[in-house]
Amino acid sequence: MKKTYLILILTILSFNLYAPPNCELYNDDNIPCLESCNLAMKAIRYEQGSFQSQQYFDESIEMCPNFAYSYMEKAVPYLKRGQFIKWKELIDKAVKIAPREYLGYRGWCRLQFLRDYYGAINDIEELKKIEKYDIGYCQTGDYHLNIALALCYKETGNLKKARELFLQQVNTKNYHQGLYDYYHFGILEYEDGNFQQAIEYFKKQIENNDYLGETYYYIAMAYKNLGDIEIYKENLNKSKKYYIDGKFRIDTYTETIDKIYLIDIIKEKTESNNIYCK
Repeated sequence: MKKTYLILILTILSFNLYAPPNCELYNDDNIPCLESCNLAMKAIRYEQGSFQSQQYFDESIEMCPNFAYSYMEKAVPYLKRGQFIKWKELIDKAVKIAPREYLGYRGWCRLQFLRDYYGAINDIEELKKIEKYDIGYCQTGDYHLNIALALCYKETGNLKKARELFLQQVNTKNYHQGLYDYYHFGILEYEDGNFQQAIEYFKKQIENNDYLGETYYYIAMAYKNLGDIEIYKENLNKSKKYYIDGKFRIDTYTETIDKIYLIDIIKEKTESNNIYCK
């Protein structure tokens, strides 16, 4: 129930951030952009990336070249198909027109799809300069953009900055913790050799979202490094069970950061057979 409630909150936050524009905001003094908005609304009625949809976005852009939403939406199918050069060309235009709306989105896509950590850092840091309040969540709603930024610093080796951003965000008043926040920062501490701190974060992750076999895998590995072989094996077995039961991270388009697979767990279990509890 707790996880379902959290997903609902994050979905609403993400939808509000990236929802289609309200065409009624345009008045008779801006007929071209009003028509452009209406054409964009027609475009999203068709399957994303279809000829009809893209054609309406082309007409929308032609009607009002400064209508950023149409550039962004027209770009999305290219991103999903792996045509990143074309995507970049279009999303750059959307960002130039409406940086506050689309800098965070472009930054998130750079992280998620391209592993362009430095490009993502630049985009999100730039957004923080122009957004006075909350910079918001990523497109999927899974991560606050400050957590995404912390992940970028983590992946580039700047663990101090990553920790700073993580702690700042999770301690922000009224912050709705993301589904994977403590998972990633448990891994940060694990990879940095801080196994006890990693375990504390993994336990918080389990409290918030006990639906990942990956968490139990890493908590097992932390206990292994601390020499507690019995608890290591218990968590490794639980990790395998969770994974077989379908409790693991999956993404339709990309491999998620800090992803492990069933084969990783099986390999570790094979090796664990040669380790005996004292």
